[in-house]
Amino acid sequence: MLAAVEGEDAKKAPPPDKGLAELVGIGQEAAAELGKTRIPPGVEPYDETVTSERIIAVGDLYYIYQHERIGVFRVVQKLQELFRAGTIRLSGGAGAFALYQFDRREVLRYTQRDRLAAYRRVLGYGSAAVPAGSRANTDYHTMFAHFINQVTLFWRDKRISDVIRERAYDPSFGSIAIVRRAGLDLRNNLKFTSFGHLNVLRVEVMQLLDEAFRILASEDVKRLFGADNAWDVVEEVLIRYFNERLVTSPRQRMAVAGREVLRWLAQPHVLQTQRAQFEALLLEIAEYAEEWLTSAQALGLAQRTGSSGRVTPWDRSAPAPTRPTRPAAPTNGSPRPPRPPGRREPVASANGRHP
Repeated sequence: MLAAVEGEDAKKAPPPDKGLAELVGIGQEAAAELGKTRIPPGVEPYDETVTSERIIAVGDLYYIYQHERIGVFRVVQKLQELFRAGTIRLSGGAGAFALYQFDRREVLRYTQRDRLAAYRRVLGYGSAAVPAGSRANTDYHTMFAHFINQVTLFWRDKRISDVIRERAYDPSFGSIAIVRRAGLDLRNNLKFTSFGHLNVLRVEVMQLLDEAFRILASEDVKRLFGADNAWDVVEEVLIRYFNERLVTSPRQRMAVAGREVLRWLAQPHVLQTQRAQFEALLLEIAEYAEEWLTSAQALGLAQRTGSSGRVTPWDRSAPAPTRPTRPAAPTNGSPRPPRPPGRREPVASANGRHP
């Protein structure tokens, strides 16, 4: 009710003098008491001023980056080199013709240097130089991993509470404020890095990625490597020509799950203050968060945080008793101090072991 009253008051047009006459006591509208003066309720909240389209563009760029790390574009480039050199059995099939077109359109597209600079500027990944006047977003990965960890920890606590707690739906267990704050921090971090040519770049590179997979999935290219699908071609080329350790599965799942989490964050769901509605909306990315975190753990890119730092384990409610230590033997030749009462020296058995 208070929020409704404040909303209606904020919509009213202020007087021409903005209420100053009431406050200082000038004219017929002078206020007799301080409470009669015009008191604005506040300004527009900061967290509600983020454009969703830019955050969605960041999600697509993260999706592209993971496929770049897998090596999809390097595989297509290697196929181009082999096709020009005539060292592979490709001539006039669909894959050969698509490789020719892919090569001819290269002068019209963003280059690899442009892509690497965008990854560095928006996501903080890589070591490429950023454009003049900008800086690398080195805080992104830490904030993103923190938000993922808070989402997974929230649902882990909920699952445990549903099983062992007497009042499983007590609002004090599993704070939505922590999850909301972590999400808003991440979204605010991406607010200023998502300006510029990011929107058009991600559209163009998404088209490029789709074209690359159409080449890799063509029948003549698959037959060349004895593959069943485009991913088999990618892995075969990476093993045969680059001698790389494959990270295809975890990277690809990180791409899918990470993009879904960022798309969820682009919506106004994180601003929901009602607990039931917030939990229902957060459930949409619960499995994606667990999947991303598990894949990132497998690659050593993130660590799963627990609740050990904020609660006391049930078996450590009392301080552990300290055992009395025997004083060391003096070095000046004086006799050893007597042993504490109640303690006995261990006696060796016949086989040399203590009983």
